[in-house]
Amino acid sequence: QQRNLERHLGVPVADRTALILEIFAARAQSHEGKLQVELARLQYLSTRLVRRWSHLERQRGGVGHRGGPGEAQIELDRRMIGERIKSVKARLEKVKRQHGTQRRARERSGTFRVSLVGYTNAGKSTLFNALVKARTYAANQLFATLDTTTRSLYLGEAGRSVSLSDTVGFIRDLPHKLVEAFRATLQEAADANLLLHVIDASSPALHEQQAEVDRVLVEIGAEGIAQVLVYNKLDLMEPSQRPRSLRDVLEVAPGVRVPRVFVSSLNGEGLAALREVISEFAATDLALNSDAAGFTLPDGSIAPPPVEPSTGRPPHH
Repeated sequence: QQRNLERHLGVPVADRTALILEIFAARAQSHEGKLQVELARLQYLSTRLVRRWSHLERQRGGVGHRGGPGEAQIELDRRMIGERIKSVKARLEKVKRQHGTQRRARERSGTFRVSLVGYTNAGKSTLFNALVKARTYAANQLFATLDTTTRSLYLGEAGRSVSLSDTVGFIRDLPHKLVEAFRATLQEAADANLLLHVIDASSPALHEQQAEVDRVLVEIGAEGIAQVLVYNKLDLMEPSQRPRSLRDVLEVAPGVRVPRVFVSSLNGEGLAALREVISEFAATDLALNSDAAGFTLPDGSIAPPPVEPSTGRPPHH
């Protein structure tokens, strides 16, 4: 269909995946981000070579082009793309190992890791900047952030610092190849101790967007990580829709209660309440590391004591 449309209209035609890839390519800044975009584009292109070269005849093999038929142009291109995909994957694996080393160093230092996740254009980068006083690029556009940025956030209430990471935004029906290509970026979320699930409170499709983010979190193995629902863009909500309290607890499933905070990243409303919630989780983590006994989580549930992977029993002191 795409080929026929291009032939009929006389202009290049892009489908939804190609459009997303073009946006990704324009926004990627880091070495890792550019590698991920290249891998996604190569994987996308490899499935679309069929009959793209119908104007080229099959190449002839042999000296002086005499003899039997050689490789067709499409076969040459497919092989070149396959080799390039292997090369990019190897380079991405090296970057992933470097990030893994950095993460293990943070784990050894006992750093509490917090990641911002959410639908694209939910205001994650603006919230990130408001919390850590950073200057990360933030704009009212899709996929303004592609590269994970991590900064230290000091919490006076808990008397300790935590690491806060801003991650790529999710989108409905993200092609599976893209999820694979961006797994290294999303790995930051999968390795976090706490996820701040940022939701655009002013969006008419907020429930669908929230469900899509939860689905992708399951795909990357992050569904078991503690979450705080952060309803952002409070300043854009109608006065009749504004919550009575900036902080409460939402029952997302029978017996599953999740802290919820309403904030405005632009004017700072609700940020103090959000810092309090993060501080409570950080303090709980500190208690977990210092004591094997069960304790109460900020959402009111009882957390089990840690166990040794080999025996399944609580560690000895």
